[in-house]
Amino acid sequence: MSARARRLGRDRRGVSTIEFAMLAPVMFLVIFGLGELLYQAYVRAVLEGAVVKAGRDSSLENNAVDQDAIDAKVRAMLAGLGGGMTFASERRSYASFALIKPETFDDKNKNGKRDAGECFDDINGNGKWDADPGTTGQGGANDVTRYTMTVTYKRLFPVGAFLGWSPTQSLSASTLLKNQPYKTQTSNAVTSICT
Repeated sequence: MSARARRLGRDRRGVSTIEFAMLAPVMFLVIFGLGELLYQAYVRAVLEGAVVKAGRDSSLENNAVDQDAIDAKVRAMLAGLGGGMTFASERRSYASFALIKPETFDDKNKNGKRDAGECFDDINGNGKWDADPGTTGQGGANDVTRYTMTVTYKRLFPVGAFLGWSPTQSLSASTLLKNQPYKTQTSNAVTSICT
């Protein structure tokens, strides 16, 4: 019996198969995870390029009214990357680059947030304090527009489930551009409100 045990102890046939079976799950997890991250970087790069181009196009006077066509161009640029992508676009306009920030307020109690009764500068004229004082849409002449496109797609590999990732990935890209001075710009007077 001991001679047979020694012979089996020296037998190395099938060791590579067992080692491969032990290492294969980790190796495939790394390879597919890396593939997923590389695909995400590629989609982000294409999305950012498409958004910059679309933002530039939408700031021109002849394109300002046809925003759906601009969004369709972004979708077309990303269509070759795979099916099942969903898109959501947003446009916010501001009178100048300096106004792309929360409306200023007098922080009397120094807590870093606006509380009731603290005065604020109503930049957009809506009578309430806004963390984002922009108005929805492309805006008018000389306005600054922030164009954002969000794309959501199914992940390429199911490996994300093993890593705790969601089965879908969402990426966003934004650009800020100043509209051409294609007509007279309108502006709101900034008033200070204490409510």
